[in-house]
Amino acid sequence: MKNKQHNLDRNNFILAEILVGLLLFFVVLVITVKADLSSAETRLSDMVTYIKEQYNNNMKLDIASESKSLMRMIQSVEVLSQQIQQEEKTSDITEELLENYCTISYLTGVLILDENGQVQEKYCSDEVQAEEILSQTDQDVLLDVVDFHEKTYSVRMECEDGSYIDIAANGRQDKPGIVLVYYHTPERYTSIFNHSINSLLTGYSLEHNGTIVISENNQIVASNDKGLIGAKTEDIQELKCINESAVEKQLVRTDYQTIPDYGLMEKGRDYYVYAYMSADKIFAKTPRNMLYTVFIYLVIVGFMHALRWRMLQGHQKEQMRLQKEYTKNLESKNLELREAVFQAQKANAAKSSFLSRMSHDIRTPLNGIIGLIKINETHMDDRELVKTNQDKMLVSADHLLSLINDVLQMSKLEDENIEISHEPIDLGEISREVGTIISGRTAEAGIAFEIGKQELPVSYVYGSPLHIRQIFLNIYGNCIKYNKPHGKVTTTLKCLGEKNGIVTYRWTISDTGIGMSEEFLKHIFEPFVQEHSDARTVYSGTGLGMSIVKRIIDRMNGTIVVTSKEGEGSTFVITLPFEIAEKPEEILAEMDGEVNIAGLHLLLAEDNELNAEIARTLLEDEGAITTIVNDGQQAVDIFSRNKPGTFDAILMDIMMPEMDGLSATKAIRALDREDAGTIPIIAMTANAFDEDEKKCMEAGMNAHLVKPLDIQKMKEAVCRYLNK
Repeated sequence: MKNKQHNLDRNNFILAEILVGLLLFFVVLVITVKADLSSAETRLSDMVTYIKEQYNNNMKLDIASESKSLMRMIQSVEVLSQQIQQEEKTSDITEELLENYCTISYLTGVLILDENGQVQEKYCSDEVQAEEILSQTDQDVLLDVVDFHEKTYSVRMECEDGSYIDIAANGRQDKPGIVLVYYHTPERYTSIFNHSINSLLTGYSLEHNGTIVISENNQIVASNDKGLIGAKTEDIQELKCINESAVEKQLVRTDYQTIPDYGLMEKGRDYYVYAYMSADKIFAKTPRNMLYTVFIYLVIVGFMHALRWRMLQGHQKEQMRLQKEYTKNLESKNLELREAVFQAQKANAAKSSFLSRMSHDIRTPLNGIIGLIKINETHMDDRELVKTNQDKMLVSADHLLSLINDVLQMSKLEDENIEISHEPIDLGEISREVGTIISGRTAEAGIAFEIGKQELPVSYVYGSPLHIRQIFLNIYGNCIKYNKPHGKVTTTLKCLGEKNGIVTYRWTISDTGIGMSEEFLKHIFEPFVQEHSDARTVYSGTGLGMSIVKRIIDRMNGTIVVTSKEGEGSTFVITLPFEIAEKPEEILAEMDGEVNIAGLHLLLAEDNELNAEIARTLLEDEGAITTIVNDGQQAVDIFSRNKPGTFDAILMDIMMPEMDGLSATKAIRALDREDAGTIPIIAMTANAFDEDEKKCMEAGMNAHLVKPLDIQKMKEAVCRYLNK
């Protein structure tokens, strides 16, 4: 039963092969015939177009030659007219005079006519008679030059023998009459042009290019089949069929012979160019293509039979291969799962390590603060001890704040979508500010600070002043923190050049500190990494400073290279590119003198009671009058209920219930009163990032201060905007 079904399938397969073969043969035949016709049409069309262009060029040359010859006749007749006018005053016009002029001017003849066009005097150097010339001219136009001396009559006259005569005439200057000159070009010279027309078809063979014909006035003037030259186009059946189609550059079939011809034509200005060839030449490739098709199809059929047999033989092997592949994929998936488990465990370990470090780093200063508070509770009468403990608490609190800021900064820098600000800055001013801060710190630590050569040809650039300061304060801070007693910190600045609006600077900062090992340098930019296990205790570091520096520099498209030797010190090489900015026309000076907020009435919006109490106390200690509200809506209500000028400034927390600080600021700015758009509104918030400050500015605030509250910065901000 299976064999019978197998034979039936095999017969059906063979029948399908035959039908497909016939269909393929027919399709290829149609495609090949169309392709050959298209190729022939393109080939003949290109050939006809090229010959037409060459023929046009020859005609242009002939026209140019004719124009040049007629211009020479015109010049000659004008000169002769002037000479006749002069001769008429002294003597009569003779045939000898005309002959002499013809010889000098290379003319064939001269005719002197009266005002009626009758010959008075003439000279002719060949067989062309005056009567023959005058019979071919337009008498009305010719006689017109008698009355209009500024006119000149010129024409080329073709003769029956193939020669031509160039004629020019104008009116006499001395008396009514006409001066006519002419030049006869013999047939032996004019035949050169006809020969050049036939030379256009030189190289076009009947065998390869078919028959090419050029006709004028229904007469063949040139052809690569010499037997057709001089014949009428209507006498040539191929040309007659092509003309009947009346469509240029379209292949036409002629069926009057056993083997038809195919041809086309293209019309020139006053001529036609034809090209045609027999069908056996056009379809010369068709039989060969069909044989190729049959051969290729047989090869394909043979290959399919072999493939079918091989597929039947290899079915079992394929099943075994699929089973092996499935097993292999399963093992690969298991490996991927094990790797995923390993990565998850590694991530959990990293998280645990992070929490452990953070727990230690947070608990250490917090433990100190709590312990010092308890000591103060039991020694309230010892003012000196309490004051000392308060100073220690501030140091621990500052360290705790620095740790939190560093962790948040690392988190933001890991987000690739966060943009570093791009604003005009003065690198020289930033360098001076950083230098002032570092000079104070090195003096406190008993370390020398040397500023070497500073190359700063371009000071005004685009960049982020906050992040630039952070880079150098971190690096200088490490140089100071890990230096030896009476050590030294040295810095130099070099310009690496300008190109395409970008200036590149290189800072080299070195110290004489304890240095680092080669092994530690490999991990210096990893978070929480410190070479000595007691570094957090001895040097009060978080282990995040260099990680932050590295990420900022990478985001600024710069580089940092660190070299170090234990016991001798470290060197930091920072390279940063900056887009050059234009120098500002005016630079506002910093506010000088002591700032004073005594007597100012400030509206404070703060939802946290403890923070509000701290702010009230600090502000009232400075002499300010404060009004405290618990949310943004209350701030809007109190401000709108009081008359303009009641409050000098508003201190606005951001995250509050009912209405947040941003919405409250927008609502105040939208009020219809004279001080709504001018009263200083200063953000006082724990949201410490650049994008937070940007949101505050967009909402209409004037300044952005970060908690914990720095009373000096607060005073400066209030006074700065009130001075405006």
